[in-house]
Amino acid sequence: MSDTARLSQVEKAVLGLRSLVMGGAFEANTRLPEVALSERLGLSRTPLRQAMDRLVAEGLLERIETGGCRVARFALEDIHDAIEMRGVIEGTAVRLAAERGADPVLLAEAETVLDGIDEALEGDFDFDAYVRLNARFHELLARFSGSAIVRREVERVSRLPLASPSAFLREQGLIPDFRFRLVEAQRQHRGMLGAIRAREGARAEALAREHARQARDNLDYLTKTEPSLAGCVPGLSLVTQETQ
Repeated sequence: MSDTARLSQVEKAVLGLRSLVMGGAFEANTRLPEVALSERLGLSRTPLRQAMDRLVAEGLLERIETGGCRVARFALEDIHDAIEMRGVIEGTAVRLAAERGADPVLLAEAETVLDGIDEALEGDFDFDAYVRLNARFHELLARFSGSAIVRREVERVSRLPLASPSAFLREQGLIPDFRFRLVEAQRQHRGMLGAIRAREGARAEALAREHARQARDNLDYLTKTEPSLAGCVPGLSLVTQETQ
């Protein structure tokens, strides 16, 4: 098998395994059955084990001393911390972008993306377009600083359960005033971009952290106000409100 084909198999395993874990196919603290998973995903055990290594690094899985992996369980405070950390790192990215000067090409693309979000929010509301464009804008935020280290850390923390910028978008019908929240999020998007252009690092950083906090508010609503919705939100079944 070529290196390209092997990589493709590993990526397929990562995506498939992450989807199963986040979708609640296995309870937290449950040991993963490698043979059954290989058959379910249509893959050999080699790429599956490499995928497990990736998800251990992401924090979704934990190593078992006797061998194999189990699904991790997260305290609510863990997710709060992950969301807070995303805000801190994205805030650092936009502050550095404002202080150093962001790539004009990236800024122009971000402006186009935000114009697209404005269009998606108007009229009948194009939700799929919003999800796609919101994800792209946050990818650009990670690149604005020009730092590969910052970009990598933004991407890493965004892979934690419920910490990504799009973590709760698919649950729009479960959260009150969701459309208003998206409009407010877009105001923050515009504010961050404006602060970067104006070379206002502190303002850009503060807006990024405030923006991430909205995800925490959505998490708190779903876990505290409507805990019965845990099965409807990918990854929420891995979260417990008990203190670790």
